[in-house]
Amino acid sequence: MSDPITLEIFKNLFASVAEEMGVTLGRTGYSPNIKERRDYSCAVFDEHGRLIAQAAHIPVHLGAMPMSVKTAIRLFTFAPGDLVILNDPYLGGTHLPDITLVSPIFVAGELVGFAASRAHHADVGGMSPGSMPLATEIYQEGVIIPPLKLVEAGRLNKSPLVRSLPGVQTPEERLGDLNAQMAAHEVGARRLAELIGRYGLDEVRAQMVALLQYSERLTRHAIARIPDGEYYFEDYMDDDGLNDRPIKVAVTVRVTGDELTADFTGSDPECLGPVNAVEAVTQSAVYYVVRCLAGEEVPANAGCFRPVKVIAPEGTIVNARPPRAVSGGNVETSQRIVDVVLGAVAQAVPDRVPAASQGTMNNVVIGGWDPFRNRYFAYYETIGGGAGAGRGKPGLSATHVHMTNTQNTPVEALEFTYPLRVRRYAVRRGSGGAGQYPGGDGIIREYEILVPATVTVMTERRRFAPYGLAGGKPGKPGENLLVIPRNGEPQTRSLPPKVTVRVEAGTRLVILTPGGGGWGEPPDAR
Repeated sequence: MSDPITLEIFKNLFASVAEEMGVTLGRTGYSPNIKERRDYSCAVFDEHGRLIAQAAHIPVHLGAMPMSVKTAIRLFTFAPGDLVILNDPYLGGTHLPDITLVSPIFVAGELVGFAASRAHHADVGGMSPGSMPLATEIYQEGVIIPPLKLVEAGRLNKSPLVRSLPGVQTPEERLGDLNAQMAAHEVGARRLAELIGRYGLDEVRAQMVALLQYSERLTRHAIARIPDGEYYFEDYMDDDGLNDRPIKVAVTVRVTGDELTADFTGSDPECLGPVNAVEAVTQSAVYYVVRCLAGEEVPANAGCFRPVKVIAPEGTIVNARPPRAVSGGNVETSQRIVDVVLGAVAQAVPDRVPAASQGTMNNVVIGGWDPFRNRYFAYYETIGGGAGAGRGKPGLSATHVHMTNTQNTPVEALEFTYPLRVRRYAVRRGSGGAGQYPGGDGIIREYEILVPATVTVMTERRRFAPYGLAGGKPGKPGENLLVIPRNGEPQTRSLPPKVTVRVEAGTRLVILTPGGGGWGEPPDAR
C-alpha cells in the first residue's frame, strides 16, 4: 500500500512522461493542425496495456486509445525498437485521420510498458480533401492502415508509408507529423526508463498498481453519490449528411451502489452517412462523463473505467459495423453521446451537471491546389462555441467543449500557410441560452477562399438546439453560410449541417457556432 505523499509524487511523475511526449510532438509537428491546434494526445501504459497516465489532451482520443494498445498487444510480439502504426476505426481507432502509434518500452531487456500517441492528420486521402467526406463506406474516407510494424527492431519499415503516402494530397506534411509522433515516443521511453533507473522497477510497478486502485476508489466514491436508479434521456442529431432524417441517440443510465452502466439500447440503427460511431468512441464519451463527475483531482487512468459498463448494441449509431463510414462519429456523434449521458445523470443530480454545451466540433475542411505555393493544401479545423451553464456559474463563451480540447489555428498561421483569409473572427453575442446562469456564446468565423477549392463542413446543432436545464433556455443553433461573388453583388446561400461543395476564388464561408444552454429560470421569467 502506497502512502499518500509517495502516490502523489508518482502520479505527477507518470503524468510528466505523457506531458513531455506531448510537448515534443507539438514542437516538432509539421502541420498547423499539430503544431498550432495541438490536435493530438499522448499516454503511457503498463506492460499489460492498462492506461497509467495521460496528458491533458483530447478526451475522444484518450478514452479510445486503450483499445488500440490492446489490439497491438494482441496481434504482435514486441522487441526493443518496435513501433506499431494503425488508424482502422474497427481495430481500436476512431476515424481515419487519427493515426495512432504504439511502442513498447524496454529496460534492461524487460518489457515495462508502452507509449502511445494519436494525432489527427489533416489529410489521409479519400474522396475529398481533408478526409472528412460525406461517404457511405469507410473505403471512401481515406487510406486504411491496419495494425502494422512501422519500425521493427529500430529499423523503419517503409512499406506502410509506401502504401499510404501516395494516397494523400499532402505526403510531406504527413511524413513530418509522423516523424514528430515517433520523436515523442523516444522521449516517452527515455523518461520512463529514467524513472525506473532512479526508483527501481519493482517500486515503479507497485506505484502503477497503487495509482490504478486509487483512481478506482475515487471514481466509485463519486458514483456512489448518485442516487440508485435508472435515468433515461434521448436527443437527436440533425442528420447524417445524406438525408434529412434526424438520428436518435438514447441512453439509460443505471446506478447501483458504486457502479454505473450506460445502456444505449433504443438508439437508432447505423446510418448511410458518415456519422456512425465505433464502440471505442462511445466508450470514450461515457468515460469522459464519469471523469467529469469524479472531478479533476482523480488521476486519469484505467482505474477510472473499472466501475463503468457500456452497453452499445452492435449495428446502431453508437456501435457501427464495417464498412460503415465513421469520420463524423468521432467528432460529432461523440458530442451527442456526452449530451445524452449528462442529460440522464442530470435527472439524478441536477446540481452537479451543466446544461448542454454547443454539442458539435464545427468541422471545416478546405482543400485544393495552391498556386501561390505550388502545392496541394488541406486545411482542417474545429471551431469552438458556447459551453452550457451550471448551478452557480454561467457557461464559457467561444471555447471548445467536451470531447475536443484543441486550440484554434491563429489567423496569422492560417494565412501564412494556406490560400485563405480570415475576414471575421468574433464572439457570437446573444447566442447563449437565457437562464439564472446564462449559457456561453458561440463564435463567428468567416473565411475568404482565395483559390478554387473543395469545402466540406460537418457540423451539428443546426436544427436541434443545445438544451437548457432547471428552467434554463436552449442555446441558439448554429448556421453555415456561403457568400458567393456574383458581379459585385454577393449572394448568400445557407448550407445544410453537412455538405461538400466546390467553390470559386473569392467565395466566403461563414460559420456561426451554437451557444450553450442556460441553467435555471431566467430572472425575467419569475
